[in-house]
Amino acid sequence: MAASPHVIPLEGEIDLHVSPRIANTLNAAVKEQPRNLVVDLSKVSYIDSSGLAVLIEAMQNVERYGGKFALAGLQENVRPIFEIARLDQVFRIFPDTAAASTG
Repeated sequence: MAASPHVIPLEGEIDLHVSPRIANTLNAAVKEQPRNLVVDLSKVSYIDSSGLAVLIEAMQNVERYGGKFALAGLQENVRPIFEIARLDQVFRIFPDTAAASTG
C-alpha cells in the first residue's frame, strides 16, 4: 500500500511577503523526507515569482532524496502563471489532492 502523501494546503495570495513563511513550512516538511509531498493550491488566488521560486526549491529538495513532489488544485487564474513560465512542464500538476495521491 502506498504511503499517504504529506499534503501542505496553501491559501490566499503568495507574494514576496508570504513566501518566506511558506518556505519555512515547506523546508520543515522536506526535513521529514515524505515519499510524496503535495502542495494544495486550490485556495491560492495569486502567486508571484517569489512564490514560484519557493515551490521550485522545495521540489528540488524533495527530488534530491528521491521523493515525489506535486502540486494540486491550481485555480483558473493561477494556472496561466505556471504556463507562461513553462512551469507546467516542470511540476507534476494534478486537478486535486486525491489525484496527486495516486499519481
